[in-house]
Amino acid sequence: MCPVTCISGIDTNIGKSVATGLMARALLAAGHSVVTQKVVQTGCQGVAEDILYHRELMGIELLPEDMSGLTCPYVFAKPCSPHLAAKLEGRTVDPGRIRQATDTLLAGYDHVLLEGAGGLLVPLTREVTFLDYLEEQGYPLILVSSPRLGSINHTLSALELAQGRGIAVKGIVYNCYGSSDREIRQDSREIFIHFLQRYGFPAPVIDLDGVESYLDQDKNFNCLQLFEE
Repeated sequence: MCPVTCISGIDTNIGKSVATGLMARALLAAGHSVVTQKVVQTGCQGVAEDILYHRELMGIELLPEDMSGLTCPYVFAKPCSPHLAAKLEGRTVDPGRIRQATDTLLAGYDHVLLEGAGGLLVPLTREVTFLDYLEEQGYPLILVSSPRLGSINHTLSALELAQGRGIAVKGIVYNCYGSSDREIRQDSREIFIHFLQRYGFPAPVIDLDGVESYLDQDKNFNCLQLFEE
């Protein structure tokens, strides 16, 4: 099993950070050594806000690796695509620096959960998308989706992209928070299961409820099958 797992979404604001933090929390509770990493963070300064949220969900304090920037090598102020946010600050994103940070984290942890920025085709630079980066590194993917309108198209497009690039999909985290139409929710779930099989990914679809249902009831996200051999 690859010790690095990438978490990407079908779109922005789909629940990647919630899923990443809760998966790390579940792995910790099961006795695993795990750290989360953000490939690039835009729209903030200092420690990446998604890393802060991961630690809150994990129930731990900030780590030395957070303060040194290892868990998010690039943080940019403007909330936009990484390539533009970097350009506006006179900087560029070096994918090699991201990989080096991940390798350094692997020296101290069994699992690194690498959260992407936006969707798979978000440009890290004008030449390299996040999908390009995943293909080059050979990391497996957990895709975060939802029942909202448009999610079927976006989810199946992401699965086809992954298949075409030889990226293994370990499963779909199905973010059902706020979903009220049971018929749409169930039908979309069945479609996702069908197309996972069609694209050659024998992987599960795991429902994710609202954060409060885990933290208030002190239970863990039932996601460990995503990290099995």
